[in-house]
Amino acid sequence: MSAVATPGRASAAGRKSSGPRKSSGPRKSKLGWNLLGLLVFLTAGFPVYWMFNTAFKPAKDAIDPDPSLFPTGLTLDNFRRALDIADFWGPVGRSLVVSLAVVVIGIVVGMLAALAISRFAFRGRKVVIVGILAVQMVPLVAMIIPVFLLLNDLDQYDKLSGLIITYLTFILPFTVWTLRGFIVNIPKELEEAAMVDGCSRTGAFIRVVFPLLAPGMVATSVYAFIQAWNEYLYALMLMSQKNQTATVWLGNFTTKHGTEYAPMMAGSTMMAVPIVVLFLLVQRKMAAGLTAGAVKG
Repeated sequence: MSAVATPGRASAAGRKSSGPRKSSGPRKSKLGWNLLGLLVFLTAGFPVYWMFNTAFKPAKDAIDPDPSLFPTGLTLDNFRRALDIADFWGPVGRSLVVSLAVVVIGIVVGMLAALAISRFAFRGRKVVIVGILAVQMVPLVAMIIPVFLLLNDLDQYDKLSGLIITYLTFILPFTVWTLRGFIVNIPKELEEAAMVDGCSRTGAFIRVVFPLLAPGMVATSVYAFIQAWNEYLYALMLMSQKNQTATVWLGNFTTKHGTEYAPMMAGSTMMAVPIVVLFLLVQRKMAAGLTAGAVKG
């Protein structure tokens, strides 16, 4: 009997020893994906780190041909220089006005357009959808001359209202297309149930659809704000120096004597603060909006 039991014990031991070997594959795969994610994070985050690093360095260290990865000394002189070189709060205020106006108008108009495309069947609906995609494919640089001539004819050149209209031409299609994706993932049955209970179509949208759409609207608003805040080409071509925005203001650090890199990085850091603050305020809603529609039904 002991001779018969030996193979059984041997096979059981073999099965036990084979367990960890099977799990080594997924562990290696998970480790590989983690290393890849860390590499992507370092690649994307290093320019931001270098901006902050240079902003607090002494000016002479910023142009050192052999720069150090970590700052050897910290100073706030670059921020003082950035505030003194030209009017800082004026461009920042104009950028805030333009960006907020673009976000508010874009969200309201984009939500109504996305709702019409998603919920109503009308003649030319597919043409509108294709047109929205086509507009997003047109390079912005290709529209500079037509936009300049049009704004000049409308007496909107070198005006914030003209810049807002210009930004809406490429931010609004993005807003419509993004919000359409969120609305499509909200079941129509919810609206129909509310209408059966006595709500009008408008009331069903306000009470049922709008709360579910709010996270998507927040995520779309953040992206629209970032696009309007960081836009440089149209702000440079359509606005004079007295009405320049924050991105164009950074050009004051490039002169005929060279570029003042340390104050420029300090100015870039101050420009990044509104984006960081906005993201921190809405990060939960934004995360919910980015994952909205992942599970349908």
